[in-house]
Amino acid sequence: MKVFAFRLKPNQDLKESLKNFVVEQDIKAGFVLTAIGSLKQATLRFANQNINTVLTDKFEIISLNGTLAINGIHLHIAIADQSGKTLGGHLDNGCIIYTTAEIVIGASEEFNFSRTIDQQTGYKELEIVPKSS
Repeated sequence: MKVFAFRLKPNQDLKESLKNFVVEQDIKAGFVLTAIGSLKQATLRFANQNINTVLTDKFEIISLNGTLAINGIHLHIAIADQSGKTLGGHLDNGCIIYTTAEIVIGASEEFNFSRTIDQQTGYKELEIVPKSS
C-alpha cells in the first residue's frame, strides 16, 4: 500500500481538490484513511434525495470515507456545526475549506477500481479488479 498525506488550504473545494490529487498521482484504487478539518460551506446529498443541500456556516469535518480512483470517486462526509449537531451525506462539489483539511489517502497496489452502471441499482457502482501480475 502507498500512503499520501496532504493539506488543503482556505477556499479550496474539497471534492475538486481530491479529484485533482487522484489524477495527478494516478491513483487507481484509493481510499481515505483519515481526514479532518473545517468547512465554511458544505454541499451534501442526503440519503434517498435527488438534489443537493447547500449549507453556509462553519463546520468541523468529523469524518470522510470512501473510494477514490482516476475514473471516479465516491465519498461520504460527516460534519458538525457550532453546537455539535452532526450531519452526513454524499460529498459533492461546493464543500469549501474554511481553515484547513488534513487528509491521508491509501492506495492499493493490488487492485484497480472502476465505476460502471449496475443493472440492479441503476447507479455507477464500484467494480474491483485485481491487477494483472
